[in-house]
Amino acid sequence: MACSLPSRRFLGALALLPVATLGFACGQAQALGSSNSSQATATVAATATAAAATPSGVPVQPARFNPATTVTSLAPLVDSVKGSVVYVEVQARPKRMSGMQGLPPGLAERFGMMPPGMQGAPQPRQGLGSGFIIDATGTVLTNNHVVEGADVVRVKLEDGRSFDAEVLGRDPLTDVALLKLKGAPNNLPFVPLGDSDAVRVGDAVMAIGNPFGLDSSVSAGILSARARDIHSGPYDDFLQTDAAINPGNSGGPLFNMKGEVVGMNTAIIGGASGIGFAVPSNLIRALLPQLQETGAVRRGYLGLAIQDLTPELARALKVDATKGAVVSGISRGGPGDRAGLKEEDIITSVGGRAVESAGTLTRAVALLKPDSRVKVELVRGGKPMTLDVTLGTRPAQRGEEEITPRNASAPATRKLGISLRDAEGGGAQIMEVEPGSPAERAGLMPGMVLVQVGDGKVSSASDAVNTLTSAKSGAALLLRVRAPDSDSTVLRALEIP
Repeated sequence: MACSLPSRRFLGALALLPVATLGFACGQAQALGSSNSSQATATVAATATAAAATPSGVPVQPARFNPATTVTSLAPLVDSVKGSVVYVEVQARPKRMSGMQGLPPGLAERFGMMPPGMQGAPQPRQGLGSGFIIDATGTVLTNNHVVEGADVVRVKLEDGRSFDAEVLGRDPLTDVALLKLKGAPNNLPFVPLGDSDAVRVGDAVMAIGNPFGLDSSVSAGILSARARDIHSGPYDDFLQTDAAINPGNSGGPLFNMKGEVVGMNTAIIGGASGIGFAVPSNLIRALLPQLQETGAVRRGYLGLAIQDLTPELARALKVDATKGAVVSGISRGGPGDRAGLKEEDIITSVGGRAVESAGTLTRAVALLKPDSRVKVELVRGGKPMTLDVTLGTRPAQRGEEEITPRNASAPATRKLGISLRDAEGGGAQIMEVEPGSPAERAGLMPGMVLVQVGDGKVSSASDAVNTLTSAKSGAALLLRVRAPDSDSTVLRALEIP
């Protein structure tokens, strides 16, 4: 007879055990209830030998059902890694407002718009989260949303020691932040980053963190799914797990059974039970060098609008391709435009990595260095082509936080009171203008794009900075600027102090 379904409580217990245990238990039930147990065992063995591979293409050996090696406790694994998991406390000074909705101080209270005593006395913001140490000197990974806007960051270790921490770098688009403990010894417990591509759906995983302030809480389960897009940003590629994750787990590690971190716990679905998401360790590893060196992440940029290639689009475009990203728009003067990409091109590979969808292309280009030269394989009019493209630097999109690299400040722009970044389609976009500065007196405003400084055309922020740096003190520079969302330009005169 068929193996009966276990109770819900028994299933919960099995979540902590390897697949081999479940297979053995079901095999026992079949042996006790049927004379065809040998035939059933042969079927299981034949299924187990089917070829499998990780997303990286690495072959996977089939599981061997050996009850003698069954793991009945995660305690040894917990003991080996829990010292590296930390408690992150943050505090931020509130922004003092002159009055509610722009009203003069005191007027909001008089009209009952704010409780008495609240005006001018906002409360400090406090928060907590988790993190984990990745080297013996006290480098800590956590979520960006845990430390964003923090004035004070305090990290508490599992053994009770506490250290102030400096935020070395942040990347809001992937919700990753890097901290450095101040005054910590060089012998701290730490854990390595594992290969998130090697973990398979169904593999056992374990989370450790501080949910609701409960230090060093452990939960376990399996990897439920891969490559989840939860629409939190352009680079969503989350691991999904049913290991319990709650508020306060943010920034904590998701371990495989070797004690390696395969993900950083980041998000949950509100109202859902057993659905949590983690940033893959391989993505974190790719960001680490930039976060350590400059504190910010700069990404490659093609300057394209893209969408998935669907079977309907493939028929309409009269191509045999079944996977890829269709170019639906091109930024004028951008890297793709300069390289000769055209609308309706179907991109199938970039930098040697296969492109299966628009999301795949977006993530692949983002991991490439700006100014690097890559080969883009595509299909145009049914014929394969290859183009060499020099990538630009992805500009921050509307609503995105702009993180300034530690080594990117330019004396000339500080003196002029202006902050610049690469503009989409070429030029240097003005991000900030300091009140009372020469830039403000010249009539420059955030959002404007510098297309010419003096006699030189501007193709990037670095072009503008170089020209401004070389300008003589007392000179008046003629600027040609383009207003936001406009193709027309106007002239401005900037006096160099």
